[in-house]
Amino acid sequence: MFFASLCHAQTAPEQRLRIVGGLGGVTQYTRHEEQFWTRDLSTLSGGRYTASIVPFDRAGVPGQEMLNLMQLGVVPFGTALMSQMSLQFPELGAADMAGLSPDIATLRRVVAAFRPYLTETLRERYGVELLAVYIYPAQEVFCNKPVRQLSDLAGRRTRVSSATQADFVSALGGTPVYTEFAQIMANMKSGNTECAITGTMSGHTLGLHEVTTAIYAMPLNWGVAVFAANRESLNALPADLQGLLRKELPRLEAAVWAQSEYETEEGIACNTGAPGCSKPIKGRMVAVRPSPQDQVRRREIFATRVLPGWVQRCGAVCATVWNQTLGPVVGLRAQTAQ
Repeated sequence: MFFASLCHAQTAPEQRLRIVGGLGGVTQYTRHEEQFWTRDLSTLSGGRYTASIVPFDRAGVPGQEMLNLMQLGVVPFGTALMSQMSLQFPELGAADMAGLSPDIATLRRVVAAFRPYLTETLRERYGVELLAVYIYPAQEVFCNKPVRQLSDLAGRRTRVSSATQADFVSALGGTPVYTEFAQIMANMKSGNTECAITGTMSGHTLGLHEVTTAIYAMPLNWGVAVFAANRESLNALPADLQGLLRKELPRLEAAVWAQSEYETEEGIACNTGAPGCSKPIKGRMVAVRPSPQDQVRRREIFATRVLPGWVQRCGAVCATVWNQTLGPVVGLRAQTAQ
């Protein structure tokens, strides 16, 4: 039914946009995306333009197919997680590989360096126009047993959402288990997984503080997502609406980033019951900050397992792209097979 409504959206009056947004239920969606499209757009345009929005995880749209659906125009305006896009298009996940950005300052530099390539590739190869880049709170490790260091993940079944997270967990001697966000709690309760990598506040929203006892507060990645449009659908909009979106979406992007940066720490506070949590329900988890030795190991795993694994899946062209965009930012050069 939702696909039918999306198809109808292309013939509906241009004043009414249909948006597929990010993950439902989290603040980035409820406070920012949903408010912008259902309220702010009408206000900013003097009532000329309106929109409806549905989160992609409740829309019946497979995340890994989002780019294909935007390319076809079935989804005129959609949000796609880099980790899910990279299952089919590994090169598009470069900026959110596990172990790459240990803090948000590094992430800002990484995304800025990769954005020109991402914009050009989406436009020229897929006919899709990049409009914004969103992030979620830092993706960290929740476990139902104590975690004091990265090596404690050895032998544990750990929920992952991307190939690079799987590479990182495997390098530690753990077993990666691909699990959709909505299935994390069921897998933890059933014992299918012992640990889960997800956003600090996202995990609290799910209720992970009820089924896990420890959070290892090392950002592995950030749940980077792209908001983009089918180029023909975008170009068909009135010029003033296009201009309004070009002006306001960077502001929405900045608000989402600020929210995610704040919620990275607030999520830890809410899961542990520490001061600084604004949520009514607080957990009693133990948070462990990474040691300098584990930061060294993170970088080593990225350099020796995650980056080479990505290049192997992605190909020599991607090694070249890395060396021209992200390599100089993080001081690592990708090698291709001889």
